[in-house]
Amino acid sequence: MPTVVHVRRAFVLGAALSLALTGALAAATSASAAGGRYVSLGDSYVSGPLIPTQSGGLCLRSSHNYPSLTAAALGLSLTDASCFGATTVEMTAAQSDDGLTINAPQLNSVTSGTSVVTLGIGGNDIGFINIIETCAEESLTNPFGSPCTSHYTSGGTDQLAASISATGPKVAAVLTEIHQLAPDARVYVVGYPDILPEHNNGCWPIVPIAYGDVSYLRQTEKGLDSMLSAEAAAHGATYVDTYTPTIGHDVCQAVGTKWIEGLVPTSSAAPFHPNALGEAAMARALESAIG
Repeated sequence: MPTVVHVRRAFVLGAALSLALTGALAAATSASAAGGRYVSLGDSYVSGPLIPTQSGGLCLRSSHNYPSLTAAALGLSLTDASCFGATTVEMTAAQSDDGLTINAPQLNSVTSGTSVVTLGIGGNDIGFINIIETCAEESLTNPFGSPCTSHYTSGGTDQLAASISATGPKVAAVLTEIHQLAPDARVYVVGYPDILPEHNNGCWPIVPIAYGDVSYLRQTEKGLDSMLSAEAAAHGATYVDTYTPTIGHDVCQAVGTKWIEGLVPTSSAAPFHPNALGEAAMARALESAIG
């Protein structure tokens, strides 16, 4: 299965070709914005990999990710520091790829003049890509059973639930740092959208997650979102629910209805990530929260 490095490198050429156009669009947005300075922090669910038009080098940022759409809708001047593959570590440390720095510490973009900050993080802290790879491979051994659930709960401990619990203090530390850097900013923690079907057992083999594992992974994602909501409430931030408004638009839906792409994308987006429709839905949820 491809690694994070492989995914980035596979699409960096397209991102480079589109950089000039996206830069012009960003400059135009910044010049016309009058509603305050907005800094976007987070991972690939924020950056929008492979959604046209791409910029940000190996960070794979889209000009149609939810921060860009929100900034345009609300008249905010956007600094998008999000990056494909980011964890909470990369909020305060440079992000590198094979020793090459690809993104400065994301919190470097937050200053006392920042008025709005959004944070979308946590999925990579619990090993999102490895989870997908493991569950896809395990599904081949028992597609109608729950091999991935057995893998992650062997020995009587739910490893993914434990990872979520361990990530909570890391998110809390990031929120504390944001408030210190921008004491007057409104801070929003953006959750993850509905990836797998809410009411059935998936669509193996189109999406290679075994039928019995769908409910476990669904509850794992809800657990991640619940942790993010709790940390937001405890640290002076507003949680933005993107799961509820995206139910029914998961990876198993038809083209045009799905807002999350499957293992083999049917529109310009990374596997198991929001497409342009998904980023637009996340933007609507965020815009509503910001008001």
